[in-house]
Amino acid sequence: MTTQTIPELLSASPVDLDRPAIVELTRDAVQTVSRGEVLDLAGRLSAGLVAAGLERGDRIAIIAPNGVRWVVSALGVIRAGGVLVPLDTQMPDEDLAHALVDAAPRWLFTTSALAERLPQREALADVRRYRFDAPDDESDAWSQLLAADPGPSLAQAGDLATIFYTSGTTGPPKGVPLTHGNLTSNIEALCAEGMADGKDRVLVPLPFHHVYPFTVGILVPLSLGATIVVPFSLVGPQIVRALHDGEASIMLGVPRLFEAIWTALAGRVAERGRVPAALFRGLLALSIAARARLGWRLGRRLFASLHQRLGSSLRLMVSGGAALDPTLGRRLQGLGWEVATGYGLSETSPILTLNRPDRIRLESAGLPLANVELRIAEAEGPGEVLARGPNVFGGYWQLPEKTAKVLDEQGWFRTGDVGRLDADGYLHLQGRASAMIVLSGGENVDPERVEKVLGAADEIREAGVLAHGDRLAAVIVPEDRVIRETDGTAALRERVGQVMRDAARALPSHHRPGVLRVALDPLPRTRLGKLRRHKLEALFARLASEDLDQATMAAPIAIQDMSPEDQQLLSDPAAEGAWRYLAERFSDRRLTPDTSLALDLDIDSLGWVDLTLALRDRAGIELEDAAIARVETVRDLLREASASASVDSAGEDLITALADPERILNPEQQAWLAPRGAIRTLAARLLLGLSRLTTRSLIRLEVRGRIPAAGPYLVAPRHLSSLDPVMLAQVVTARQLDSIYWAGWTGILFANPVSRWFSRVAQVLPIDPGAAPRASLALGAACLERGFSLVWFPEGRRSEDGSLQAFRPGVGLLLRAHPVPVVPVWIDGTREAMPPGRWFPRPGRVRIVIGDPIPVDELGGDEREIVRLIEKRVAALGAE
Repeated sequence: MTTQTIPELLSASPVDLDRPAIVELTRDAVQTVSRGEVLDLAGRLSAGLVAAGLERGDRIAIIAPNGVRWVVSALGVIRAGGVLVPLDTQMPDEDLAHALVDAAPRWLFTTSALAERLPQREALADVRRYRFDAPDDESDAWSQLLAADPGPSLAQAGDLATIFYTSGTTGPPKGVPLTHGNLTSNIEALCAEGMADGKDRVLVPLPFHHVYPFTVGILVPLSLGATIVVPFSLVGPQIVRALHDGEASIMLGVPRLFEAIWTALAGRVAERGRVPAALFRGLLALSIAARARLGWRLGRRLFASLHQRLGSSLRLMVSGGAALDPTLGRRLQGLGWEVATGYGLSETSPILTLNRPDRIRLESAGLPLANVELRIAEAEGPGEVLARGPNVFGGYWQLPEKTAKVLDEQGWFRTGDVGRLDADGYLHLQGRASAMIVLSGGENVDPERVEKVLGAADEIREAGVLAHGDRLAAVIVPEDRVIRETDGTAALRERVGQVMRDAARALPSHHRPGVLRVALDPLPRTRLGKLRRHKLEALFARLASEDLDQATMAAPIAIQDMSPEDQQLLSDPAAEGAWRYLAERFSDRRLTPDTSLALDLDIDSLGWVDLTLALRDRAGIELEDAAIARVETVRDLLREASASASVDSAGEDLITALADPERILNPEQQAWLAPRGAIRTLAARLLLGLSRLTTRSLIRLEVRGRIPAAGPYLVAPRHLSSLDPVMLAQVVTARQLDSIYWAGWTGILFANPVSRWFSRVAQVLPIDPGAAPRASLALGAACLERGFSLVWFPEGRRSEDGSLQAFRPGVGLLLRAHPVPVVPVWIDGTREAMPPGRWFPRPGRVRIVIGDPIPVDELGGDEREIVRLIEKRVAALGAE
């Protein structure tokens, strides 16, 4: 291998410049950029930066989401001889400020949204900032830096290429400088392994600011001539979409991502019932056994439908950043994918060892790369892993004392990981040396082992273990349902403590925590899921002086305090918009991604209509009825928001969709609007006569005003009792009833065959605003579009105390899509005659006041104004 610069390595690759280099998914489209375009843009940016005054060694920071411009900027900066400083978009404010001041960049590339959260420090006042998303004619537009023609590469092999800031598991982030030689040596060694070639398409659902996706996800594919697939955002639905639409053959990931994929898959299977779940488990066990004992790879055939759904091109899953659980690895293999794992650190550019699919040993970290030397510090038994090679960095940025602790004169780097090498050269890791807890009795405790056992308990979401004095302590985050089910702080601590003690019985006695602190929010972790132990100690100390009172619980969690996965979920603009709305609406509630919409936020079936409308207005998204049925928690809602089409990009909002409602309805739903036929019409007449005979013998009805003879129109009555529609039917003729449909809740009027038959005869439409708000509104809209009249109770439910409730927005949406006159109706006395729980009316008096129809020309404005107008008219009738 020869030492060369990154631009030299890329230009030496004999790849057709017309080949796709990057496939980037936007919210609703797929954009492809050729290799020639990427290299041309990088060359033009390089020339522009030099013309703007960039000198070799100047630092340029990037804090932006993944995208084509991120990749182009990285290549352009490095080509110009500059030093790239990639920064995490979700880095805590204090860490971000530290990294920017420490690196002292002259330029900074970002986006409009992220520019708002950049720290305002005097030391950063002279940093020139350019926005990727600024209009081309603005002075700070990134495109302003592009020269007319590419410039030559000014980089040299010994030059610094990048400074990566570590995630800070034990303190503030440290700068890790890597030279061109460091990076190219690792790239060449990885390419030589032959796991991929130029025909592959590599999905990178990881933030580019980390050295693992930067090297393995960007530079290696570009060196091979492979295509990089960039999802719209780094969340589950968009990753699945990128797999399928991007035709990815390789997916990079970290263990927590693959765990999430398996958990979601297992959950979907469990939902299908016991028999399908048992069949799935049996086929998976068969596939795993056949591979282990016979070398047969049956997974792609046994689970063909799964591969078709996720992407039939996907063949290889590559896991890095942390150790992959061997059991999970075998499951992925059993499902039909090949698996590769790697081990390394930012300081090693990053890969030290590789577990290739053809010789993988999942219990190990793999074999050293060809140009990497490994040895164990201790002569006998496990010890600290030492590494040496051209990929090992030369020392931390401006931290000579810390550098001296990890690098010796012979170039050996102390990784901080404890491990051993087996007879075949495979590395087996046993934890971080710096995280090991040594008790006074001499016992060594691996906290990760304890955390894994405690975290496996059903009622524990996660656990962090640390030393407290001479005792082992744990910070436990219980599952959200445990918090919900437990009354009071003392009871919560007792319950969690018992669960912890029960789980710890599987551990040796000196591994069992004796001190407990309960936390409500996720433990502090890096973007790759590693526990930030110095922050765990600070959290433990804070929990010792705080109580889990209602003040702590009654507020939305801060985004920076969420788990890395949830922070990543909120990197999606639609998901972030949905969260911002929820946090504003429920500012006085405990709101986390695990919050139940029904149990914790009281969002019932009718509340879904309000919520979906607000999400449309505030976040610009439309949730389909099928998506709503899948939502239980806030996290579910955010995922569906991420997967949904935006109002703007879809070119159609709900109002527009309701203008052509038949398109929303399936044939079964449309059948409710079909003519009744002679037999059902006769049955309707008989039922009407029977109801009138019954009610007239019991109820004294007083009516003022009348329903118009000709429609279509919408009747908007007050709602007190199940008797309301029966009494309304008394004030219209049989002929009028033939052209009137009634909105009825599916939970009562469609619960069994008899009630469904009655609803069909009485022309009652199935309305379920919780599970199917779009279809429910579309039924009402289709009724009006076909020229029928509609009775729609705007309150949505019976009043519990007899007062007029706020009208729901559904009626406003219907009338915006299909304007018709509105007949306001006031009803009273039905609640006394037939209160909730009673199935037959008792003698009483009912008064119905029918107002003058509200003409269409008075229904101007948006749906809220329409709703307020109707509510005002109905209330006025009650005051007469």
